[in-house]
Amino acid sequence: MPLPRIVDLTLPLTPGQRGVTMEPKFTVTRDGWNAATWHLYSHAGTHMDAPVHFDAGPETIDTKPLKNCLGPAMVVNLAPVAPRTLLTVAHLGPVAASFTDGESLLLRTDWHKQVADPAIYRDGLPRISEDLALWCVARRVKILGVEPPSIADVNNLPEVTRIHRILLGGGVTVVEGLAYLDQLTQPRVFFTALPLKLAAGDGCPVRAFAYDSPPATWPHD
Repeated sequence: MPLPRIVDLTLPLTPGQRGVTMEPKFTVTRDGWNAATWHLYSHAGTHMDAPVHFDAGPETIDTKPLKNCLGPAMVVNLAPVAPRTLLTVAHLGPVAASFTDGESLLLRTDWHKQVADPAIYRDGLPRISEDLALWCVARRVKILGVEPPSIADVNNLPEVTRIHRILLGGGVTVVEGLAYLDQLTQPRVFFTALPLKLAAGDGCPVRAFAYDSPPATWPHD
């Protein structure tokens, strides 16, 4: 059996980026070992939302079932995409008809390439439309993974609240801030995003990756 090709889909958490700071706590020279104290915004970098993030349900990040953090996923190539594009069901093309209910959906926009320019990355992000959000709920999408830092306009509270509540309240696990989807070669992969078990957490950075190889090499979800 061929070995699986595993692609890391996670942005590095770097001190100085939004919501990330780090202070050295111990050093080998002074204390005999290296250790640091990190301060992380719960939605920094590549991260997962819990329903309590938008009061869309009682589930917190520590109560998220692990089965909802991994599984087969369809990859939809939407790149290139213009800033502030409203993504609709029509953007899915043939995937809208071939999608298997209960699997996951990864939307490639190459938006991770804008991460160095916050004015575009955060304020000009492509957004999930209401009809696409409702479609995801109706098709029981397990995980919706996107490259922008949010699924909706972070500067428009009614929009960002409405779209999050539709998806999170409808049982869709939301992963935002993905990267490197352009490195995937398969139209269908086995995707995993694992958050820390933060008590009563509203969200958490994750390590996201995909088996970019034939299904025979995938783990069983």
